Amino acid sequence: GYYADRWKKILKSSPTKAYFDTTDQDPFCMYNYLLDITTWNKSIRRGFINIKITDYDGNTVESVMNSEASTFQQYKRVKILSGFYRDLEKIAKISLTFSTKTLIGPKHKLRVLQMRLKSLNNPER
Repeated sequence: GYYADRWKKILKSSPTKAYFDTTDQDPFCMYNYLLDITTWNKSIRRGFINIKITDYDGNTVESVMNSEASTFQQYKRVKILSGFYRDLEKIAKISLTFSTKTLIGPKHKLRVLQMRLKSLNNPER
């Protein structure tokens, strides 16, 4: 593991953004991806995106849900940090599920114009 107290002076001395690849589940690693998505709905949509990735062998892993809802506007890019408990090297399929998490009211679709999923742990992929 890494001891956070060793980084205390560095993190306080300059403006720094940091994320840590740890979880409370064995093997205590979190694999982070950045989802960059552009939607084309005419109306504003607010909700949550869940991501499933599948490799060529059929292994599937699902993202850990972000606790904050994102706002999606027509032709606006939104970047969402997503974490996975397992890493898949060669991704064959990406599935997105959009949810407003409301039990009453109309169901809304999120129309995706463009998306890019980038590994933060392995940026060369």
